[in-house]
Amino acid sequence: MPDVQLTFETLDGPALHPLLPDLAALRIAVFRDWPYLYEGSEAYERDYLRAYADAPGAAVVVCRAGKAVVGAATCEPMTQGHAPVRRVFEAAGLDPARYCYFGESVLLAPYRGRGAGVRFFAEREAHARRQGLRHAAFCGVVRDPADPRRPEGHVPLDEFWRKRGYAPAPGLAVTFDWKEVGATAATPHVLTFWTRDLGA
Repeated sequence: MPDVQLTFETLDGPALHPLLPDLAALRIAVFRDWPYLYEGSEAYERDYLRAYADAPGAAVVVCRAGKAVVGAATCEPMTQGHAPVRRVFEAAGLDPARYCYFGESVLLAPYRGRGAGVRFFAEREAHARRQGLRHAAFCGVVRDPADPRRPEGHVPLDEFWRKRGYAPAPGLAVTFDWKEVGATAATPHVLTFWTRDLGA
């Protein structure tokens, strides 16, 4: 039930393996909606998340309502993660070794508005600092505000991100391919970066 207290735990390594099926189902459910409209598969998601479990320095912040996994947020040293992301930063003259990359933050709709998003950022930033990383970066998909698939009343997360201390990184963008809901093939999607200096 949505009124159950939310709890948070930062996990890494082997502790994540038993949760891979739950985390895969969570990503599929949340990213199916706007703005990603992602048609995920359980097999791909498990492999994707297993990479976080196996990467040195990576972690997943898991949110539970009771015993149910209802949210998660991933992070890892940028040097451990997606090669296209590293190349974007290298091409801009930025050292990926200085950054913690926040891969995604997903939460089931009934549990939103209760502070989980703020907690996800705080826990990932704390993990980054423990890894000796003093910069954080994430990216979000770019959508046309006039896209007819955009839900009525949808509010972009830009202001929420700014309140967390993040700012758009001019000129930094990456392209990932995925199959949208109802599509027959994967198509390219542009994602732009937001960054924050986590301090000394």
